[in-house]
Amino acid sequence: MSTTDASTFWDGVHTTRPAATDPRPNSRLVEAVTGLAPGRALDLGCGEGGDALWLARRGWHVTAVDLSAVAVARLAALARSHGLQELVTAERHDLHAAFPRGRFDLVCAHYLHSPHDLDRPTVLRAAAHALHPGGSLLIVDHGSTAPWSWNQDPDTSYPTPQEVAAGIGLDPATWTVERADTPRRIATGPGGRTAEVTDHVLLIRRTV
Repeated sequence: MSTTDASTFWDGVHTTRPAATDPRPNSRLVEAVTGLAPGRALDLGCGEGGDALWLARRGWHVTAVDLSAVAVARLAALARSHGLQELVTAERHDLHAAFPRGRFDLVCAHYLHSPHDLDRPTVLRAAAHALHPGGSLLIVDHGSTAPWSWNQDPDTSYPTPQEVAAGIGLDPATWTVERADTPRRIATGPGGRTAEVTDHVLLIRRTV
């Protein structure tokens, strides 16, 4: 699938959903970040923007990127409506072509799955290199298929956190895996529908 096709796909996904007025953050982000001193954060595949807004409310300066122009425009409008426009920068960005510039204390990649060609190991490796020493890379992937997911392929394979870490191939002298597990939770989807899902959580810290 080309980048143009992927943009059209994701614009369609967001257009068919009502615009969120106060989207919730991902629970794994709240677990990992609560208690950290705020700094600069990068949100890869920001979607509705719940993570970016949650971080900004806690003093983080957030660069939130997404391939969907619809998602980016909605997040920018939400940041303004909540008085967070000085802390949230929403940008349309094609991670297939280039990685956002800058250095960060936190990079988040929640459910960065897509039907278009995306070299995830290269993107995630770039994310690790974009961290300041002491910074964290939080990768949260699907470990199961929710009933409302755009991908209902029964043959979908979900790499384990350990496999994702191996695929990124970071030097353990510079980056340390601090968490790699597969917790379950009750998720809420469109229309308030709930289901038990599995997350694959990988937390990597840059040590030097």
